[in-house]
Amino acid sequence: MRHWRSLQVVTGCLLGLCLSLILYSCQGQEPSQVAIGESQAEPSIVAQASTPPPLPPETEAILDNAAPAGFANPPRGDVRIVVISDLNGAYGATTYNPDVDKGIALIPFWQPDLVLCSGDMVAGQDLSLTDDRFRAMWAAFDQHVAAPLRQNNTPYGFTMGNHDASAALRADGTFIFQRERDLAVEYWHAPEHDPGVQFVDRFEFPFYYTFEQKGVFFMAWDGSSHHIPPDKLAWVEQALASEQAQAAKMRILVSHLPLYAVATGRDSASEVMENADALREMLERYNVHTYVSGHHHAYYPGHKGRLQLLHTGILGAGPRPLLANEQPSQKTITVLDINFDAPELTTYTTYDIQTLEPIQFDKLPRFLTGHNGMVLRRDVEPEELTASERSVCETRLSAALCAA
Repeated sequence: MRHWRSLQVVTGCLLGLCLSLILYSCQGQEPSQVAIGESQAEPSIVAQASTPPPLPPETEAILDNAAPAGFANPPRGDVRIVVISDLNGAYGATTYNPDVDKGIALIPFWQPDLVLCSGDMVAGQDLSLTDDRFRAMWAAFDQHVAAPLRQNNTPYGFTMGNHDASAALRADGTFIFQRERDLAVEYWHAPEHDPGVQFVDRFEFPFYYTFEQKGVFFMAWDGSSHHIPPDKLAWVEQALASEQAQAAKMRILVSHLPLYAVATGRDSASEVMENADALREMLERYNVHTYVSGHHHAYYPGHKGRLQLLHTGILGAGPRPLLANEQPSQKTITVLDINFDAPELTTYTTYDIQTLEPIQFDKLPRFLTGHNGMVLRRDVEPEELTASERSVCETRLSAALCAA
């Protein structure tokens, strides 16, 4: 009997200990064991969220063949965007350069909150192309770019380029490439091609629209030609002045054509947005931080006035030299990290897609002098220009156009 009572005592203690452990686990972890910003209610979910998903085999294969020093992932900001542009090949092409596939395959490594494309996703702007050919081009784009991003649950923000749906006009004011614009609408309005962004205003999607991602307000306007009609500019101002735009932590505009010329062969009025200074001043008035563009096929991180200008390099065919340079620019992909508490807000890490080596700012010209104004490299302030540099700019342009 004594042994039986002893066994009862021991059993009771064990049951009590088990009950205590069960109650403790139901109450959750102690605060010190949970990272700031993570849920204390679901520790298993927290652990899963903090562990990056396995990379696709094609991504691993690229990383395995990276430079001997390895392929570094830059420090992550509050928001991370991968920026691409000008993916197309020759007119009518339904294939893509291997560098496009390489860039898309690398995106899971960076785990961005958004991929942003500044246009020329297909190879149009050719009146001889049939409707079937255009549908085949958009289907190829979907296969190589959009579908992989959807499968990875990565939102895709974009603007239309001149090879996607040019806004060039006839003398009577109608669109020369109306059929191409209609087919672009057909592709983007199909529910299965939803880009996954959080729309604010679909206004005239995919040509004019706004969306928000993690506290950043994005606007896409139709920079597929140099002209934006007055009624569309009225919408631009109304959207930027809206409560949601102004309450956002940051504002970014994406256009195909840049405001100012930066590349050889693109230094003319039809290759940049008209009235660039007036547009820039309007964007500054609504505290737009960054203007992302493509079309010039050359990477240049610049600024003018209070507006940051990210001229995106290409992944497709036809890299161009920067102004006053002879060698074509590298084909690039940019990781843009936003830190809301940092004075400069954004950090660019731009890779040569072929070598996977980061491009250093000091390897790029300190300033560029296009026909409609000077653009300073991102890390160069106006007062840092030497007298000789100012003289070079004023000799090429004028004192007014050289004002930064």
